[in-house]
Amino acid sequence: MRFGLGVPTGTEGLMYPVPYADVDEAVELAVQAESLGFDSIWGNDHVTTQAYVREEFDVPPRYYDPFSYLSYVAALTTRIRLATAIMVLPFRNPVVAAKQAATLDRLSGGRAVLGVGIGAYREEFEAMNPGHRINRGEHAAEAIQALNALFTERRASFRGRWVAFEDVESYPKPVQPALPILSGGNAPGSRTRAALYGGGWLPACLTPEEVAAGLGDIRAQAEAAGRELPGGFEVALQVAVCVAPTHEEAWRRFRSSQLHNHLVSLSGTTLKDQGVADLARRNLIGTPDSVAEQVAAYREAGVDTLAGLLFAANTVEETLAGMHEFSETIIAKHGGAQR
Repeated sequence: MRFGLGVPTGTEGLMYPVPYADVDEAVELAVQAESLGFDSIWGNDHVTTQAYVREEFDVPPRYYDPFSYLSYVAALTTRIRLATAIMVLPFRNPVVAAKQAATLDRLSGGRAVLGVGIGAYREEFEAMNPGHRINRGEHAAEAIQALNALFTERRASFRGRWVAFEDVESYPKPVQPALPILSGGNAPGSRTRAALYGGGWLPACLTPEEVAAGLGDIRAQAEAAGRELPGGFEVALQVAVCVAPTHEEAWRRFRSSQLHNHLVSLSGTTLKDQGVADLARRNLIGTPDSVAEQVAAYREAGVDTLAGLLFAANTVEETLAGMHEFSETIIAKHGGAQR
């Protein structure tokens, strides 16, 4: 099993309080992740403050551009994979996004991973494009196909309902022959995009049984479409983490965190099919032994990477302490590539 850290490119006010991490602290978390044995870092993508965050906090959260951040981290690290979780597809023209991702892959020597999705908050897209409406699911399907063409074809063209460009030579290409594009999200549309066009699937807060069922659905859809899933098709699951000597202490820490509040708030939207009372089965919360059992269950279900791990902490110092504990109790004993 591989383990990836969720880094604070856009987590203030959502998973963490405001303020949480300035840019130097955000970079330090990534550097420490590599030294502690994490396989990857995963940065999310926001452009403006959500309405409910403005109501909760007096000062705006700091949202850092994930590609600029990951490129800077690339120069300070040597091994760790540099991933988006997620890059919001409607925020960028695919030609621009392909250039950003390919440049990151070149700068890092082939360590880029592109987790993509429609975005959790429609209000951000509407703030950027007043009065302009799109079908975000249809757009995402077209955008992933467009990115694949731009990464592999010398002269790429695409004509869809939402995405169109003509005769684009996008160079240099990524170092990786097939830069991984992981379809982010729990919804059926995300699984369909993974099955038909993606190099992996990036859901969040699922039980092992739900992961296995979702992966079975992806394989069935791919087979029905006559597509063979690419080698190295990655299942990267995003979950919350809180490891403590006792279950009671783990839950006390988790419930006192902004992360807990965030997951509860998402139970009516992004995670609407997941019950709040079921958080223990959908995340890594408990003792080292119980968390290790959950990791084993996820591995058996088909998860390759426990990605974008978010630690139940309200400060960077608490996060670093949680990372050290997780490294010593879980990564050291259960880490390593699944394939």
